[in-house]
Amino acid sequence: MASVRSIRCSSVTTKNFLKTDLRLIQFLAREGHTSPFRNAIMQYEIYAPLMVARQWWKYVVGSAHMEGTGDRLEAWNESSRRYITEEPAFYIPAEGEWRSQPENSKQGSGEPLSWELGQKYTDELMNYVEQGIANYEQALEDGICAEQARLFLPAYGMYVRWYWTASLQSVCHFLNQRLEHDAQQEIQEYAKAILELSKPLFSHSIDELLHK
Repeated sequence: MASVRSIRCSSVTTKNFLKTDLRLIQFLAREGHTSPFRNAIMQYEIYAPLMVARQWWKYVVGSAHMEGTGDRLEAWNESSRRYITEEPAFYIPAEGEWRSQPENSKQGSGEPLSWELGQKYTDELMNYVEQGIANYEQALEDGICAEQARLFLPAYGMYVRWYWTASLQSVCHFLNQRLEHDAQQEIQEYAKAILELSKPLFSHSIDELLHK
């Protein structure tokens, strides 16, 4: 399900790294002097279900603290279905991927459901998505504008594409929360992809900024 691609990063990488650099990074992270980590910027292209994107959006709000930005939220650029740019795609859990409600919490999930019950709801969701796509395409064919025709598309499972631009500190804040065992499983998979792409670029800083 996860599709994440690193587009560009700053020139501050592990190349020509010295022991004195490592000691400085360790000191800055340990003492909470985080402004240097906000000057290293990365950008990712992400393709994910809307339910993942809306969780992710919280970290755009949290990343708008770089000095000199005036708190402008310019770290998120999402494609819009006001324009027809690509075919609709949807996340549909397989039969063995449906999870039960947790016993002692109002959010999150519990153990996997039985394969038989999972098959039932995979089929139900596929039928729902197919009907939505049919209505969407018929609306376009009948001359309804794309920005209104998209109302027929099932929302939360639909894949959206966006560019996420964030500081190294913000990326590590995201990883610290979304790699936790109690994070939603779908966004955990994306967090693992973000870590895999980012670690070769800022391995020492990430080691120090992630929760031990």
